[in-house]
Amino acid sequence: MCSRNRRRSLTAETIFKSEPAWEVRSAGTEAGARIKVTAGQLGWADVIVVMEKRHKERLRQKYPEALAAKPCVCLFIADDYEFMDASLIEVLREKMREHFPAAGK
Repeated sequence: MCSRNRRRSLTAETIFKSEPAWEVRSAGTEAGARIKVTAGQLGWADVIVVMEKRHKERLRQKYPEALAAKPCVCLFIADDYEFMDASLIEVLREKMREHFPAAGK
């Protein structure tokens, strides 16, 4: 998840949706998001991955029940990239491997 679901999280969804072990969806936390996060999406997910600490805080404030028993991983990736930017893809892959060592294997 990111703020507007236009660059970081959409890039993550695009590059990781082909991972056979994962089902991936992306959404944004702000009102103007391309796809806005819902309690149903959070309920669907086994693990929530956010780009910034503030995204995690927004989710905890708005959907405390849906997040209560879910692991929520923050990648700490600033909104400094364009959609499918090669540098963003590299950072996403590196950060996901840190948290999910089997990623990309």
